[in-house]
Amino acid sequence: MNTLQAGDKAPLFTLHDQHDKPVSLTDCLSQGQVLVYFYPKAATPGCTVQACGLRDSKARLDELHVTVLGISPDPVAKLARFSDKQALNFPLLSDEDHAIATAFGVWGEKKFMGKIYDGIHRISFLIGQDGVITQVFDKFKTKDHHQVVLDYLTLS
Repeated sequence: MNTLQAGDKAPLFTLHDQHDKPVSLTDCLSQGQVLVYFYPKAATPGCTVQACGLRDSKARLDELHVTVLGISPDPVAKLARFSDKQALNFPLLSDEDHAIATAFGVWGEKKFMGKIYDGIHRISFLIGQDGVITQVFDKFKTKDHHQVVLDYLTLS
């Protein structure tokens, strides 16, 4: 796994959201910075806590001109159910073939309960309007993810 770092150009992409509408990174960057956060699986405890923290921080993120995009390998229908159940207020994007996760370097070997498998590593990227990654968030607890991002945005 070769994860992209601050200073790297973010791969451009267009993926379908929970409403089966295409969402383009380029379009989002025209409005400000973009937080692309990768998460393993919709509707699991950690992913739910992380998504709800971002949902509850959306007003502050909007003030800071940051668009949030969540990406997982889940199909659109599952993302729709997850978004509706948690009243999420930002796009969840389906990367079923994990091409975008691979491009960002977050798809790779994982270990859980003695099993080894390939999956998404929980990593987030803050991308500037110029398309360059300004910060990589890879050390956080799911319940604190939103605060780690807000702290970085307001203290830097």
